[in-house]
Amino acid sequence: MSAEQRFDLVISGKVQGVGYRYSVKHKAESLGISGFVRNQNDGSVFVTAEGEKSAMENFLRWCHQGPPRAFVRTIEKKPGTIENFSDFRILY
Repeated sequence: MSAEQRFDLVISGKVQGVGYRYSVKHKAESLGISGFVRNQNDGSVFVTAEGEKSAMENFLRWCHQGPPRAFVRTIEKKPGTIENFSDFRILY
């Protein structure tokens, strides 16, 4: 099934060194979302996600909280062009 929605997120705050990327991958996979996550040099985390609208809304709400040791200050969200990724990956 193809994705209905895609967005790119830049997540800022205490989001590196707290298991954020691994938690994002786990949450995305549990919701049937594909895409990728990576750390950025400025200390933020970048996420590209695509999936069904309701799953994406759930995923975005989760991203605002993140894993227990994270502190999310801001999330910048931009729509993107659907690429139909086959899975969700952590990029290094």
